[in-house]
Amino acid sequence: MTNLMLRDPFFEDLFDFRRDFDKIFNRILTVRPWGKEEEVTPWTAFNFAPAVEAYVDKEAKKYVCKVSLPGIEPKEVQINVQGNMLTITGERKLTRTAKEPELHYQEFTYGKFERALELPEGLNLEKMNAEFVNGVLEITAPVAAAALPRKIEVKAVQVVAKAA
Repeated sequence: MTNLMLRDPFFEDLFDFRRDFDKIFNRILTVRPWGKEEEVTPWTAFNFAPAVEAYVDKEAKKYVCKVSLPGIEPKEVQINVQGNMLTITGERKLTRTAKEPELHYQEFTYGKFERALELPEGLNLEKMNAEFVNGVLEITAPVAAAALPRKIEVKAVQVVAKAA
């Protein structure tokens, strides 16, 4: 004999509401002007680009830009600098051997990506370097000493009153 569990319709309505709300929200984020709809994933949501962390390391006197690119081959990534814009483009290629595997989960997104960042002033772009380690692309460029913030000392001046 099997046990039969009855569902509480109150909670079912809450789950339906949540699912419907998520569908609406995802559609707002993913429908393109030309009507194409894509599923929201970490790679396709909002900017349709990989995560980036960029900062100026004042101690090392260099600009650092880290780009999260797990599962992407370094040869699939291109870096271009034009003026003060850094553009990172590439492609995550499908590497499955079976033509149509029976998927249980699919959260990876495959295809092309692009990320453009405005560079701060004072970088030596001729000495820009890029390394790819453990799925993280790290782009560095030296910062000119004149471009780094510096502390200016405030001096106290004593005012001497003139005798009349």
